[in-house]
Amino acid sequence: MPPALVYHPAYSVALPSSHRFPMAKFRLLHEYLLRHDLASSEQLHQPMPISRRELELVHSRRYHEAFSRDRLNAAEQRRIGLPATQPLVRRSWLAVGGTLLTARLALQQGLACHLAGGTHHAFPDYGSGFCIFNDVAVAARVLLAEGAVRQLMVIDLDVHQGDGTAAIFAGDPRVFTLSAHAASNFPLHKQTSDHDLPLADGLDDDAYLAAVGRGIPELLEQVQPDLVIYNAGVDPHRDDRLGRLSLSDTGLLLRDRMVLELCLRRRIPVATVIGGGYDALEALVARHGLVFRAAAETALQLGL
Repeated sequence: MPPALVYHPAYSVALPSSHRFPMAKFRLLHEYLLRHDLASSEQLHQPMPISRRELELVHSRRYHEAFSRDRLNAAEQRRIGLPATQPLVRRSWLAVGGTLLTARLALQQGLACHLAGGTHHAFPDYGSGFCIFNDVAVAARVLLAEGAVRQLMVIDLDVHQGDGTAAIFAGDPRVFTLSAHAASNFPLHKQTSDHDLPLADGLDDDAYLAAVGRGIPELLEQVQPDLVIYNAGVDPHRDDRLGRLSLSDTGLLLRDRMVLELCLRRRIPVATVIGGGYDALEALVARHGLVFRAAAETALQLGL
């Protein structure tokens, strides 16, 4: 069975033409996957917005109400870097619901992929770095509260540290956070994940795959998660505007295959989110498509 995919047409909203966040990538990624036979109507699932009760398992009511009613102060808005329009508010609640649905589908089917998600710089009381709500953290807390899982693992391979996720789960042994990121990149002040792997600028495919692949098998055996949520950010690419590593398209694809195989061969379900990426849209969308290609190929190979 091909992996389940989660998407909503409201994921792409209008931004000023000069804005550097590539908001159109979600819509274009959906079109790309359909065009390249990496998605079909049978695979696609449309999420509902996250409920307030579920969101408040991570985010304070003061914060989410201030954001949703456009009452954040100027400094808080600058820290996020996105305008609080009503379409963006709707999109933000939907995307968190999308990651939760992806995680649920992964638990049912073994593997599921979200065409959004990975907003790992969001903290309980504020957003940061284009991240408003921490979708991965909310999904993890909901599943734990329901008793659907007892132990989760977040594998975050975005080029930036998953600082919000690390802070949210600091001291919570039920969620193991792994972040492999460019050491010199944003955020300036790092948090402490359960396992941080700071990487030197300019690391290429072979060195990256060796560094990242070395520790994951042992950690999976140690943690024994019921679910892995995998942030497959493509900003480690050598052409990324906000990255400082030097992976190629092939390197990203091999990375994604490696993570998926290491988990799925151990019968650990995986939910993927796309994370960050900053480049011309055509190249960027093709890069984000790599994790969906890796998921389809791995599911076929392992007979999921």
